[in-house]
Amino acid sequence: MSASSDMSHSHVFLGSDHGRNERRIWLVIALTAVMMVVEIGAGTVFGSMALLADGWHMSTHVSAMLISALAYLYARRHANNARFTFGTGKLGDLAGFASAIVLALIALIMGWESILRLLDPVAINFREAIAIAVAGLVVNLVSAWLLRDDHDHHHGHSSHGHGQAHDHNHDHDHGDHSHHVHGHGGGRDNNFRSVYVHVIADAMTSVLAIIALLLGSRFGWTFLDPVMGIVGGLVILQWSWSLLRASGAVLLDFIPQGEDLPGEIREAIETGTDRITDLHVWQVGPGHHAAIVAVATSVSRDPAFYKARLADIHELSHVTVEVTVDKAA
Repeated sequence: MSASSDMSHSHVFLGSDHGRNERRIWLVIALTAVMMVVEIGAGTVFGSMALLADGWHMSTHVSAMLISALAYLYARRHANNARFTFGTGKLGDLAGFASAIVLALIALIMGWESILRLLDPVAINFREAIAIAVAGLVVNLVSAWLLRDDHDHHHGHSSHGHGQAHDHNHDHDHGDHSHHVHGHGGGRDNNFRSVYVHVIADAMTSVLAIIALLLGSRFGWTFLDPVMGIVGGLVILQWSWSLLRASGAVLLDFIPQGEDLPGEIREAIETGTDRITDLHVWQVGPGHHAAIVAVATSVSRDPAFYKARLADIHELSHVTVEVTVDKAA
């Protein structure tokens, strides 16, 4: 014999800044794409390899940012698609992972081209190259301003808000119960972070290029240009690795060091005769975590009792509690 309440509840686990982040990324893409077209067009008309090279370099960043923007669009449009059993919140991490791979490829190409330049130096038109680098830096600074205050702290929430819950209680002969809780919490949006990293990487490349070109034009140190390219490539590669680890951890349901949600859940549940026999915690979107908690107790209690104990853990947006009555506990 069993009884249950309405099972149709929302599983929208998008970050609270999802719409704003999507709009800002499209603005940055438009700005970068315009600069890219101008550079490629001018390079073709005036026969400038420097303009052409920088224009095609910007096209790689536009392509990577398009991955992020389309992920936001797809996640939003399919947020209520029941085939995504835990929502579309993880699409951003998948896009961030792909974007980090593109960033790593850009870094490797930069390093390889710089090594070739060291082995076979070419003449540099310093005035034109400096002007291009400055223009690129201005575009990057404007893009960074558009992405301001969002790359390190995002706060997500579910569509039904904190404090609302959907209870599903199943009473069986062996004393098992199920219960789902929906809340909200804060978390990093790796998709938005990937776009910010692309912008900062491009800005850093422009700054290093300007320094190298200024010193090269003043003292004739033409070797500084490829050397700075190698340095920039190594730094970007490190940023790419960091982004790969962060987004990959979410995709593999890995709990990073420094996050102790399982410990918090155990501390909240395991009191008296109550003990957790099975626990699974994973991220389902920016600021949203899901958990499956199996509790063994000697006293028959409704899952709502344990829901109340977990209410202060705001990172938990979807919790399933299973209670087994064990008289020997």
